[in-house]
Amino acid sequence: MDTSAPALQPNIADLLLDAVFLVDVGGHVVYASAACERILGYTPAELIGRSLMDFIVPEDRARTLEEARHVMAGHPRIGFENRYIRKDGRQAHIMWSARWSEADQLRIGVARDVTERKHAEEMQAALYAVSEAAHAATDLRAMYREMHRIVAQLVPLAGFAVATYDPRTKQLGFAYQRDLHGNSPLIQEAAARQYCIEVIGSGQPLLLADDLLLTPPVENAMPGSGACLVLPLITQQEAIGALVLKSLPGTIYSDKEKELLQFVSAQVATAMERKRLNGELLRAARHDELTGLPNRRLFHDRMASALARCKRKQGRLALLYLDIDDFKQVNDSYGHAAGDLLLQEVAQRLARCVREEDTVARLGGDEFVVLLEEVHGPDDASHIADKIRGAVQQPVHIDGLAWQTRTSIGTALYPEHGLEAEDLIKHADKAMYRDKRSKARAFK
Repeated sequence: MDTSAPALQPNIADLLLDAVFLVDVGGHVVYASAACERILGYTPAELIGRSLMDFIVPEDRARTLEEARHVMAGHPRIGFENRYIRKDGRQAHIMWSARWSEADQLRIGVARDVTERKHAEEMQAALYAVSEAAHAATDLRAMYREMHRIVAQLVPLAGFAVATYDPRTKQLGFAYQRDLHGNSPLIQEAAARQYCIEVIGSGQPLLLADDLLLTPPVENAMPGSGACLVLPLITQQEAIGALVLKSLPGTIYSDKEKELLQFVSAQVATAMERKRLNGELLRAARHDELTGLPNRRLFHDRMASALARCKRKQGRLALLYLDIDDFKQVNDSYGHAAGDLLLQEVAQRLARCVREEDTVARLGGDEFVVLLEEVHGPDDASHIADKIRGAVQQPVHIDGLAWQTRTSIGTALYPEHGLEAEDLIKHADKAMYRDKRSKARAFK
């Protein structure tokens, strides 16, 4: 075997893992080493005589031409990167070392395939972006949109949907769904519901054939058919929904893409759970634990907002202040558990007596307030007060006994009885005690 340098010279370039190209002044390939087939999918014979520009991703062509002019002007270059379309249609990220041979009128370039590195960088950036979007989310719908945008940059995505599931009620609904153009609806909900319930139950992703989840699931969706991937949204405790992702026609998700999408689903689930817990904490801070009614803090917030609207629009409001006349007797006779049941029942009855836009709040003990907005005068407040008296005095069944109770009510009107919340509350409180005393005298 001849191991002299001249004998090895013709084969050395073909032994390299990087591809060597010689390109003439017009940009046509006059030589390509064997590695070009591994990198681009084309044999040297298929490339010779062709312009490399034909294989460059359109968005990269202008800057590649500018780079070629720079090299041909006598400036060697190391590290220029651009993208090529492989023979199989996939993109290859190439990093070039290039220089110009004036004597030969040829551009000599060494191409290194950095596709894996670029994908790893993109994946890392995507994971960071997904994590940031999930943790920064204050509004779930905005978070769904941002996740959709991020994922669409990373995988062939024709549609993105989020299904939410309540483990207590077993109810499933679609909180977000958009197609490639931002249109909704994306999917056939009846068909999708079946598969979402399946992955929620199993905790495992499901790959489906195309046609918007209308065909039966297949174990191996073939390239060209497209695919839908359904992923469970799982928190540390339970499954709370599912992601539905539809690939572009003619594509199927790779294992690495599925790995990324599973990470996305975990982040979405975390954000949804955090939002739910934050909502529960906020509700606990602003609602009475026993009755579920707004507490003193939320009442004062709503009172301030209502007064601001009245002052701005020259409107009117009414405030009813009430307590349960014989609440102490129930507590003393039957215990605090019975008293709690009475408070819960009264709270429900009060809520049924007013409009949805009105506020019923528990201030503490057996004291409640009712805020009535957009009233026309005293008659409106009197009508609601009478309605409340009638509702409260209906028997309440506690420990097998029918307990009949009454309520004392005081009323304050804005602006007649005060311009500020404190004045109106004081007026209504005093009026309530007058009502209580008058009933006590009548009883005697």
